[in-house]
Amino acid sequence: MSSTKVVPIPVMGRHNINAYLLLGRRPVVVDAGTPGSGRRILDRITAHGVDPADIALIVITHGHIDHFGSAAELHRLTGAPLAGHVADLGPYRSGRVREPYLPTGPMGRLMARNRKLHVRAEPFEPTVLVRGATSLEDFGLAARIMPTPGHTAGSVSVLTDAGDLVAGDLIANSFMGLVRARPANPPFHDDPRQNLASLREMLALDPTRLHVGHGTALDPDRVRRWAEREHGRLARRAAAGRLTARSA
Repeated sequence: MSSTKVVPIPVMGRHNINAYLLLGRRPVVVDAGTPGSGRRILDRITAHGVDPADIALIVITHGHIDHFGSAAELHRLTGAPLAGHVADLGPYRSGRVREPYLPTGPMGRLMARNRKLHVRAEPFEPTVLVRGATSLEDFGLAARIMPTPGHTAGSVSVLTDAGDLVAGDLIANSFMGLVRARPANPPFHDDPRQNLASLREMLALDPTRLHVGHGTALDPDRVRRWAEREHGRLARRAAAGRLTARSA
């Protein structure tokens, strides 16, 4: 099977919110942006010479509104099945994110007041239910869906055989992608320690690049150094009694 090319699809700003187009024997889309983004994503996909009818699968990385907001719309526009992890079925089926959002720092506390985070998206039912590592060979892609819980219970990433990791919100660029190439937590994590453990598991697989939901691609070595600092920060907070499973 041919190697996979990873193409970022900006949904908001240049890099603030990204979906991804993965090109192999057949194209696969990862994430669906905010509500009302389906047509924009479709136009960007067709600009890359892809017939929407050829899309084999739409993978949703997790149950936050900026990643599954247009999943149902994109499904209607392409006819492609939707894949999501069983642990995030609640948000997918209700169209509502589990609340409260749990900030990782000042940016998250500020963003939690944004009404757009609390809107209801159109619900959808994944036809491909992810429970563990899942090969995408049947969908024409040399890649696997990898469970990476922590950001949400049902967060997943996509790892290509060439080593590209499409990581959702496992890691981000600083300030929602405004500071490029600088690793940082996204604004929210349900369980920061579990998320860090998932990130370390993915780094142990020696990815070549980490393609994120917010910002530009990250260098794995730079993410490893960040992860060591984050491990120390979380350990200090835990020792001080200021860290629980759903707070940072």
